[in-house]
Amino acid sequence: MTKLMSGVALSAVMGAMAWCIPAHAQDTPTNEELLKRIEKLEAQNAALMQRLNVVLSDAELKRLPKKVNDATDTIRNKTGFVGTDAKYGYDVLDPVENVNKKRMVVLEARKEDRLKNPLTISGQVTAIANAQRSNRDSKFGYLMRHPTSANQLGKDVSEALIHSANIAFTANLNDWITGYLELLYSPEQSFGSGTLTDLNRNQIDARRAFILFGDLKKSPLFAAIGKMDTPFGLNDSVSPFTNSTNWHAFAGHAYGAEIGYVKDGLMLRAMAIQGGAQFRAHNMPVVGTNVPSRLNNFAVDGNYTFAFNEADDLMLGASYTHGSSYCQEYPVFHFNPCSEANPAWSAYGVLNMGPVEILGEYAQTTKEWPGSAVPDPSNPLSVYEAQKTSAFTIGGRYGFGPVLLTGDSSSYVSLEFSNFTAGDDGAPWERQNQIVLGYSRFLTDNVNFFGEFIHVDGFAPLNFISGGNFPDGSSWSDNDATTDVLLIGATAAF
Repeated sequence: MTKLMSGVALSAVMGAMAWCIPAHAQDTPTNEELLKRIEKLEAQNAALMQRLNVVLSDAELKRLPKKVNDATDTIRNKTGFVGTDAKYGYDVLDPVENVNKKRMVVLEARKEDRLKNPLTISGQVTAIANAQRSNRDSKFGYLMRHPTSANQLGKDVSEALIHSANIAFTANLNDWITGYLELLYSPEQSFGSGTLTDLNRNQIDARRAFILFGDLKKSPLFAAIGKMDTPFGLNDSVSPFTNSTNWHAFAGHAYGAEIGYVKDGLMLRAMAIQGGAQFRAHNMPVVGTNVPSRLNNFAVDGNYTFAFNEADDLMLGASYTHGSSYCQEYPVFHFNPCSEANPAWSAYGVLNMGPVEILGEYAQTTKEWPGSAVPDPSNPLSVYEAQKTSAFTIGGRYGFGPVLLTGDSSSYVSLEFSNFTAGDDGAPWERQNQIVLGYSRFLTDNVNFFGEFIHVDGFAPLNFISGGNFPDGSSWSDNDATTDVLLIGATAAF
């Protein structure tokens, strides 16, 4: 642009000089005439420079020579290559809402022209402090951290720490192709060994990574391929921080390829899922092993939203997956292979009526979970028969505001009950119930302060849920264990 400005200005100066140089000696102007001409030339040059220093419109760019037009576009792209959107950052990284609809969050943001930059960077940090009490030594059923005695000793524990941190990159590749990569740091829910400060638990992994194809402005169809949440169930929560038991039991995360359709309140999704034991909630045998060498699992989901008016609606949906994780035989351990697939189904609904939101969900396997029974006749626990695995959630949330001091934020109170049923009546691993009373206050769309009281009945961790990890054959599950948690925290995103 500088060269263009200099060239045009120089041409103007040279043209003016040629115009004012006399052709014949007898036409030589006086000094006063020369001064007036110079002043006029300076005024014209200043106006020209001011004209070239403003931002050129698209129409002006088209009128420029092609090389100049290309150079100007390059400069424009470089100066606006990276952008942020705080509301989008909070929504796409929110762990309790739209948990398996993150592709839709991306597509809707692009439809609203909120991701105009070639690259949008988002981030989220959740910090918490809590105090927990159990009636059993080193058995805490609260699942927002893995239940392990390596980090929870005695009957009283407390902590103040970073529960999770994410950073995401959304690449606007063209009108209908989007790249997405999300990195997660979550030492409390890491599968790493050791204490909370062990390096094995303090790793950063690619939580989600996919290529997304679709432009909802032009077509209701979309597709994605990569590592992502699977389209099974709702798995959302009305609580500000704590995930529902449905999420813990059935929220899938896997490699695969998805296709979908969304228009006029209808959403249909289907995903081909990699076989073997996937990251969460999916396990399909591959030649009797857990090796993910075949694309032989799948999940389908459909829901419809009935809009009563602009503010009130009812969404109803159902899902099916051909290979849930509840197919392992005794003793149960994460990612062990299965001899036979165990499908699962889910039905759910969400009602929004003004400031009130109510959600409900039920999910269940179609077959009994082999590992929910002890096969050894000499073990006293073998009296319990294998059962189908299920989870149930019902919750409500009421919004009010604006908050007096800020004027533009909202507050919510919520109450949610969720249940996980894993064993026969009376078995130590029969069930685990969770009740969450929550309050949250959004200072802005992307900063949320919250508090929760959580009560958990039962201690039924998935690993060795029915036993097999102790020499005497007993199970560490405890149907009569209780956990109470008082928690405060904040989530901030950009």
